[in-house]
Amino acid sequence: MMNVKETTKYGFSGHETFAFRYGWLKKGVDAIRFDPNIFNREDAIVHLGVGKNMVQSIRYWCLATMLLTTQTDPSKKHRMLQITDIGNSLLSDNGWDPYLEDTASLWLLHWQLISNPEKAAAWYIAFTHFVQPDFTKHELFNFLKTFTERSNIRISQNSLNRDADCLIHTYVPSRNTKGALIEDSLDCPFVELGLIQPMYDIDTFRFSIGPKPSLPVSVFGFALNEFFDSVAGNRQTINIHDCLYGRGSPGQVFKLDENSLIEYIEILQTLTSGDIQIDDTAGLKQVYRRKSFESIQWLKDYYSNFATAQCLAKK
Repeated sequence: MMNVKETTKYGFSGHETFAFRYGWLKKGVDAIRFDPNIFNREDAIVHLGVGKNMVQSIRYWCLATMLLTTQTDPSKKHRMLQITDIGNSLLSDNGWDPYLEDTASLWLLHWQLISNPEKAAAWYIAFTHFVQPDFTKHELFNFLKTFTERSNIRISQNSLNRDADCLIHTYVPSRNTKGALIEDSLDCPFVELGLIQPMYDIDTFRFSIGPKPSLPVSVFGFALNEFFDSVAGNRQTINIHDCLYGRGSPGQVFKLDENSLIEYIEILQTLTSGDIQIDDTAGLKQVYRRKSFESIQWLKDYYSNFATAQCLAKK
């Protein structure tokens, strides 16, 4: 496997045990547009219409999904929040998908979350280091604990336990103590992605590895291009194995199998007229990127077509 560049900074907790809910991300982005210091204001609960802990959770999830970022205000000498290009493009009132009506937006936000270990280390570790397909919450917690100990990361076991619990609730529908699904449970939107499935009892889960029919090729192309930029440097090629199993790779983040990964790349090969291409020489499959792409252009093209389709559907 290639020497994937790893960050040395990992961030845990901050979500206040809440997985984000529909409307939270736009609420947070709109609040920062109103006042970049909104989350530090005493009346933030009034402006956001939620409790104090939820205010901090909204802030966390907007940062974790990279819809917001921090910047230093030279005049005030403290860090303030600002909306990222994707945050503005996706969730502004006239944005691509302000109310997350398209599942593509959830796949994009999932990619953003897993790609951000500085804010969402538990999610990054679970999707890119934890190779056990079936697991319990206790096994996930133990893996996080072992990872942090080996990496000399100081974090309390209570924080890791809350992260493991919140991570599962991010992707798994809520159930009662008898294992039945809870109706109108305010689940996280990521439940729709089906990436983690509950198993035969309420304590066992499984990563859903294989085809992802609701993952658009444009979002995959965005992710592949981001992965190329982060690991390939000036090289034009990445081994298929690394695209599938490399840390932070589209294969790992989206939990694809090899056939699904190759199918996506073959579609990209057609769409780019060979600028992205699979080459199979002497049994070694490589992905070639023959020119640089602006990652966000994949998303602009997708949402432009999505908006057109919506307009046609209303006629």
